[in-house]
Amino acid sequence: MFDEDHLLPLSALQHWLYCPRQCGLIHLEQVWAENKFTAQGQVLHHKAHEGEDESKGGVRITRSLAVRSSVLGISGQCDIVEFHPDGRVVPVEYKRGKPKTHRADEVQLCAQAMCLEEMLSVAISNGCLFYGENRRRTVVEFASDLRQLVTETSAALHAMIDSRETPLAEYLARRCDACSLIELCQPKAMRFKRGVQAWFSSALKSQI
Repeated sequence: MFDEDHLLPLSALQHWLYCPRQCGLIHLEQVWAENKFTAQGQVLHHKAHEGEDESKGGVRITRSLAVRSSVLGISGQCDIVEFHPDGRVVPVEYKRGKPKTHRADEVQLCAQAMCLEEMLSVAISNGCLFYGENRRRTVVEFASDLRQLVTETSAALHAMIDSRETPLAEYLARRCDACSLIELCQPKAMRFKRGVQAWFSSALKSQI
């Protein structure tokens, strides 16, 4: 169990799964930079958060709901949480682009649900990711494997924060070229530097 002073941002789970180094740069070194992708995401989240809470067809829609979990050690904010007449609670997270091949968005959404379950003493079976590119919802089932990934990711995040060490860069074009922190991270330079260090170490050993 984590106390109030040791809760980490829920959004950091998504950062960690996308790239551990990006997560370290943001949450340890406190650096940030915008690009067109982050700007688009900010606009979409603003639209989700604006306006008052409301009811539609018996469904109560709550915006910008603060959530936390002392078990996972995280806290954050849900874009939208729907409270249905039949008792179902459905978190909805807004994302730019389209559904991803990795599970970072799913983990962020499931973590929100696990926070809500702890806070409200309810069971939540699924939630939705709304992607700006296709303008539709993707239903995410909170199966046991996804819940386990949330727990493992939360533990890895806390371990990194406790270590105070930012992970090393690993350049992957599809991931890194779209990252707003690429100029601060310099993953290509880090890869070259490690290559030189490895060559030097190998050459030195051969002389011994």
